[in-house]
Amino acid sequence: MNHAPITLAITGASGGLYGLRLLECLLHAGRPVYGLISEAGRLVLKMENDIALPSRPADMAAALSERFNAAEGQLSIFGPKAWTAPVASGSGAPRQMVVCPCTTGTLGRIAAGTSEALIERAADVVIKERGDLILVPRETPLSPIHLENMLKLSRMGVVMLPANPGFYHRPTDIAGVVDFVIARILDRLGIDQGLIPAWGE
Repeated sequence: MNHAPITLAITGASGGLYGLRLLECLLHAGRPVYGLISEAGRLVLKMENDIALPSRPADMAAALSERFNAAEGQLSIFGPKAWTAPVASGSGAPRQMVVCPCTTGTLGRIAAGTSEALIERAADVVIKERGDLILVPRETPLSPIHLENMLKLSRMGVVMLPANPGFYHRPTDIAGVVDFVIARILDRLGIDQGLIPAWGE
């Protein structure tokens, strides 16, 4: 079993539930997670799902670890300016990172390489180290700016995996819709998942 850490960023796009479900699946798969949750991401979770996370990173890690029954030390949360975090340097950053959900603003800053906050810096590190970066944008409609940024990043090897659920598995609730997208992310990360069967199975 692969026990390499994964960086998971949750931004302020609608659909924070995708990020929390992915976190749950990563922790249950035994993967250490470095979590980056923007202030807007925290607010959207409260607004959409009535999930109130503490503002302090250590308290947030404790609350999420308890919620998902994570092993001690399995989940670490870093603030937006924690420049000494492992994810900020190529010598310590995980080789895999997912931004789920990803605002188009975050996507644009990653494409521009501005690294204004730790989320963008962590993504920049994964790109420069030729790791696996998956962005899960949740926006509609898409403007030419969004599409150009996605194309630019895609040409660098970044995976664009929009939160566009399929329905051939006939979901009967929101959890089934969310799990379709999470299954595709886990497949890209090379993590076994039993959420959605492969086509034809």
